[in-house]
Amino acid sequence: MSVRPSVLALFGLFLIACSNGASQPPAGRPGGGPGSGGPDVVAVVTQAVAQRQLQVDIEAVGTARANESVSVTSKTSNTVTAIRFKEGQLVRRGAVLVEFDPAQAQADLAAAEAARIESRANYERSRALANTQVLSASQMDQIEATLKANEARVAAAQARLNDTVIRAPFSGRTGLRRVSVGGLVSPGTMITTLDDTSLIKIEFTVPQVHQHVLREGLAVSAQASGLPGRTFEGKVITVDSRVDPVTRAISVLAGIGNDDGILKPGTFMAVRMHSSPTAALLIPEAAIVPEQGRMFAFVVEDGVALKREITIGRRQPGEVEVASGLEQGQRVIVEGALKVRHEARVREAAAATPPSS
Repeated sequence: MSVRPSVLALFGLFLIACSNGASQPPAGRPGGGPGSGGPDVVAVVTQAVAQRQLQVDIEAVGTARANESVSVTSKTSNTVTAIRFKEGQLVRRGAVLVEFDPAQAQADLAAAEAARIESRANYERSRALANTQVLSASQMDQIEATLKANEARVAAAQARLNDTVIRAPFSGRTGLRRVSVGGLVSPGTMITTLDDTSLIKIEFTVPQVHQHVLREGLAVSAQASGLPGRTFEGKVITVDSRVDPVTRAISVLAGIGNDDGILKPGTFMAVRMHSSPTAALLIPEAAIVPEQGRMFAFVVEDGVALKREITIGRRQPGEVEVASGLEQGQRVIVEGALKVRHEARVREAAAATPPSS
């Protein structure tokens, strides 16, 4: 009977301990303090939207080609009798390059000339007779047609004789010689090449996002592989009127002076163009959050992150132009944007300053 009071006392102490433990918050969870039960505040780094002068550098690669270029070929089958040029020679427009055997062409011309003379004399006699009504009008028309046909044969024979001499169509430098004296050539046989390299044209393509920059007269600088340390200056000659629907690129043709002739057609060249500086709103590339083909950025206002859809424009290393969606002075999240949601509470851990213009 003496044990019963002690058991009841121990049971009472156990109940008191349990009630005290239940009143304490579990370890590791907030309780009772400020902010208990509220949303977590995310630490982010922001940067202000800045307006500065933006100059876009467009880089491309292209192939050099001559201002004028042609393959000198024969128009008829004939034998080469003389070669009047040397390989790599600079020739003037109209200079004789190759001569062919003219014997056959001269004979054809002589025969045509004789027929024309006879037709001319017959026409003159017939015209006198036509005035006396000896010849009918139809007979006179036939005689006149014969005269015109023979005159046409003379012109054709003269053209064939002229084709026995090949002249330079423009001033330029000749290439390698492909024929020899005494060789028989056929129509289309290449004799040599002729290139006008006083001006080198570079054809290259530029993505359509830069089409607002492209214009005639835009300054261009180019460098050629194999010519280290040399930069060639020029201008855009023309911009294609169409955008390639497959590559979404625009073909551009630029001209570069080549007075010393060091650049040769076919040279691989790296091209750079500099646009005129214009005012633009710039944000770091890290602030852009792409979603399903659309661009967004988080703006911090009164400690709250607000998601804004933006339209981007030109780019430069590390920065991108904002065409719409943001205003100058707004602060955008550049670090921690992937950890926040629209209207989430944020805290600026450190404010990044934009680079100086």
